[in-house]
Amino acid sequence: MRKGLVTLAAAAAIGGCGGTATVLPARGPDALPATAAPLQVANGPVDIGGRRPLSLRPAPARETVHLRFHREPKSGLLFDLDTGEVLWQRLPGRVLPIASLTKMMTALIIVEHEPPDAPVLITKQALAYKGSGVGVLPLGRHVRLETMLYGLLLPSGNDAAIALAQRVDGTLPAFVGEMNARAQQMGLACTHYTSPDGFEDAGNHSCAIDLAAEARAILDTPRLAKIVRSRRAVLPFPIKGGRLWLYNNNPLLIQRYPGVLGIKTGYTAKAGSCLVAAAERGGRRLGVVLLHSPDTARQAEVLLNRGFALRAG
Repeated sequence: MRKGLVTLAAAAAIGGCGGTATVLPARGPDALPATAAPLQVANGPVDIGGRRPLSLRPAPARETVHLRFHREPKSGLLFDLDTGEVLWQRLPGRVLPIASLTKMMTALIIVEHEPPDAPVLITKQALAYKGSGVGVLPLGRHVRLETMLYGLLLPSGNDAAIALAQRVDGTLPAFVGEMNARAQQMGLACTHYTSPDGFEDAGNHSCAIDLAAEARAILDTPRLAKIVRSRRAVLPFPIKGGRLWLYNNNPLLIQRYPGVLGIKTGYTAKAGSCLVAAAERGGRRLGVVLLHSPDTARQAEVLLNRGFALRAG
């Protein structure tokens, strides 16, 4: 295993990592004031792709989004992916279940270990998945790993997550152990995993600060950045016809939001609707994290629009 793939890390300096996190007072609702202490980031041993590690910090007051939704997400964050400036936040250190956002870490570990053309065996355990899945994986056959990565990240296949984890570490517990070790290496103080897919919420959690770090890690990994921004994909597959059609369930991609870069959705009854998304406009890249949101598509669009408008004109 290569060391130091991911160096982006975040510790919840505001409100800690507990469920009782609070938002610091500011001139607008839930905005991070420029005088507040920065959100701490623990640097890893090596940068990704030669980039400096993400360090979240308050934006200047004139570039802070002052916004309160009628129905708030339980937690959220709007930030600049390149400077780390926090433009808007709501309880960013609050620990919450994250459903299929878990697959962001799964994908980061997979690409560290395996090349695109590696064969992935479809096991009985993979086909006994619950929740969302690719759904047509052939028992006992081998599928190209890159096809499985698309199945993991576009339709959020729990079957793909299980098969990929088994490919890398043999068993799910071994893979989950590696996920947690990587979270610790990255300094993700709010994060703990219990599965590679996130279907079960118990013990599987993170916070917006940690997920912001993972978002940058995804976009700094070219293989994953290409996948998460794809609206659909037609891929090699060992069934009649030899092709598999997959579609992304990211609402910003579905709605063709200008400059959208991905990244990942999640949903369970306990976690609610979750979204980690990013977009680029005018040379600026912004990221947004929404946990247990009543409307991820609308709230992400509003936040991104407000963020991009700060420097327009």
